[in-house]
Amino acid sequence: MPLPDPFPLYGPAYKRDPYPLYERMRSAGPIHRVLFPSGVTAWLVTGHAAAQRTLADPRLGKNHALGNDRWREHASIMPEPQHSELQVHLLHQDPPKHTAMRRYVTDAFAPRRVEELRPRFQEMADALVDAMTADIGIGTGTGTGTDTVDLVRCFAARFPFQVLAEVIGLPPHLAARFRREWGKVVAPVGPQDPGRPAYEALLRGLQGYIAEVVAEKRAEPGDDLLSRLVAARDEGELTREELDSMVFQLLVAGQEPVTNQITTALVALTRHPEALERLRAEPELMPNAVEELLRLDSAFELTTWRFLAEDADLHGTRVPAGDSVIVSLCAANRDPERFPDPDTLDLDRAQGPHLAFGHGIHFCPGAALARIELQVALATLIHRLPGLRLAVPDEDLAWIPAVLGRGVSELPVAFDRPVCPRPRG
Repeated sequence: MPLPDPFPLYGPAYKRDPYPLYERMRSAGPIHRVLFPSGVTAWLVTGHAAAQRTLADPRLGKNHALGNDRWREHASIMPEPQHSELQVHLLHQDPPKHTAMRRYVTDAFAPRRVEELRPRFQEMADALVDAMTADIGIGTGTGTGTDTVDLVRCFAARFPFQVLAEVIGLPPHLAARFRREWGKVVAPVGPQDPGRPAYEALLRGLQGYIAEVVAEKRAEPGDDLLSRLVAARDEGELTREELDSMVFQLLVAGQEPVTNQITTALVALTRHPEALERLRAEPELMPNAVEELLRLDSAFELTTWRFLAEDADLHGTRVPAGDSVIVSLCAANRDPERFPDPDTLDLDRAQGPHLAFGHGIHFCPGAALARIELQVALATLIHRLPGLRLAVPDEDLAWIPAVLGRGVSELPVAFDRPVCPRPRG
């Protein structure tokens, strides 16, 4: 019996608003064939209950070696040698290797430790707003009282990286040299794509930067995560490829999703100005608001590949071994069987567990840090930029074309004359 035509998961309309398509798929069943822009045909899981079961299913592995020839033919994975040298991080490992590698990062991102750093994060956020308003002349006598800035360039692309550098121990002089465009390497381009040479150049540049970070931490170790990873390599507990891959994952996956999540949250709040004003008046609502904003529109739209080692039944459908299985976290988080009125932003929602950070053994180890970053970032922007609103029509926002993530590449906003930082206790 021929398989049904796959649902295409690409294009401007889909990236702008994928939720109508997810609703159609979810209402028709828990798993569907989908087509990615690279030509990969995969299986997408959509419902909340099915997503949880899939993310915890021990039959599904993350190692790329499990992928079959059909997947490998079209998958826009990194070229060699970078694929072997930068892609053996946590996201592509299975137990017991995953278990052993994950323990190196859990302490650095422990909730109590990152909570102790909240005042430092607040200083960073306020400094960025100060610099942003100084750049447009506010406070110098040249401001107009109503100004426009790109919050991605001025804040959302900077704050998460500054926080990450502080948490993992990236030396300031190296942090200053990190190029944001290196983050684009997590969205590989196919071998025939005309952009492949530029992509490979970015890879080589990032790989050289990682080598500098490792050399610096070996020469001048400290009490930080990067130093501990280098020590683990020198003691034979990690291979060179595993060390480089984990540094790669920290530098790229550790900050770009938070950048995107700040943008999706701000877009949602500008679409619901009553919620934005309520958060300004009731800042104690921010922790719950962040959870609701994560649920409503997650920057982690889809998970990375998973594979069955042999043909098996998955939610009533026969899935061949080595075919890629993806979970739509965004579709799961708007499942009406789990969240009543799921398309509504409800700051008072009795929040059950959303899946914005995944589930199971691959649950995001930096979730506690991301939550604090979002709380600090949103509270700072809402408090210090009165009248915060989009400076362009909503339909003109440019949503990033990334296959797995959601966010906007620019966020032009207007606001009234900013206020000084709130006194901190």
